[in-house]
Amino acid sequence: MYKNLAAALAAACFFVSPSFSQSAKAAADPLKIGFVYVAPITDAGWVRQHEEGRKAVEAALGGKVKTTFVENVPEGADAERVIRDLAQQGNKLIFTPSFGYMEPTLKVARDFPDVKFESITGYKNAPNVATANARYYQGRYLAGVAAGRMTKTNVAGFVAGFPIPEVLQGINAFTLGMRSVNPNAQVKVVWLDAWFDPPRERDAAMSLFNQDVDVIAFHTGSTAVMTAAQERGKMAVAYHSDMRKAAPDAQIVAVTHQWGGYYTQRAQAVLDGSWKPINVWGGVKEGMIRVGDFGPKVPKAVQEEVLARQQDIASGKLQVFRAVEDVRDNEGRLVIAKGLSLRDDQILSMNWLAEGVQGRIPR
Repeated sequence: MYKNLAAALAAACFFVSPSFSQSAKAAADPLKIGFVYVAPITDAGWVRQHEEGRKAVEAALGGKVKTTFVENVPEGADAERVIRDLAQQGNKLIFTPSFGYMEPTLKVARDFPDVKFESITGYKNAPNVATANARYYQGRYLAGVAAGRMTKTNVAGFVAGFPIPEVLQGINAFTLGMRSVNPNAQVKVVWLDAWFDPPRERDAAMSLFNQDVDVIAFHTGSTAVMTAAQERGKMAVAYHSDMRKAAPDAQIVAVTHQWGGYYTQRAQAVLDGSWKPINVWGGVKEGMIRVGDFGPKVPKAVQEEVLARQQDIASGKLQVFRAVEDVRDNEGRLVIAKGLSLRDDQILSMNWLAEGVQGRIPR
């Protein structure tokens, strides 16, 4: 379903606008672009990375665009209202970066066929709705390698938002990465049923630290887990952004998301009339996922190992969900037979937890 980012965007560049007058108008008036954020803009995290993407669009396209954003918009009815308001205000391109924005985006898109929408982490398309996501699990695997090398207790923690496939992919990839260098590693999971709730994120981290966890990862939207690790003298994997400012001693590595290139190219596609409702699922190779920003505790040899594996993922030599040996879930069922790889559709519908994960999927 998803296409290579570079190929999809390159193909889009060859489409020529059928109307000279339309192009002339685009040249005269800046393209109004709206962004909807599921949480407040903070110094680091999910929303921060999309805000950096918005700024990248402005920096690249200058006076050709005029951007605006609305922050801290809950998924559901509020999201529909905000998205609709942005369309009514004349925004011709609207980015909605949260999984729970998918259905509200589709609903508003039906009423505004001349507006282009980008459903980020969504998977349903429409004639004026494109979808894009990143292969976060690739970064999770690499972070797992670092965590597997750094742990002393062989127990990691994972503070998770919701049990959707994207989060399950991350937990499993992190566990597979850890166990690729440390077969005894275990990962304990706490579910929050929230993307952004700093007090509960912190409490979950503290609870895990009380259960022999000495390195922690998370799939939530704030820096609360990182600051908890800093406070307790533990280690943590930053997610979305480099979080060394929040946890200078605790951070061992960061999995960062890079949206600026994609957002800029999609805005340019609207400007030149080549926008199409493509499906993109890009990762390390496409520059949408990057692992680095190592903390001071990480030995040079571990850094080099992680970066070498990142290159292997970029080249295709390493595939996270390709089994060197049989892969089983944490209930003993075979999920990837030796020598086989999961197809994209299987990864996108993932509904199991890997061997080594302590916990269950909430139903």
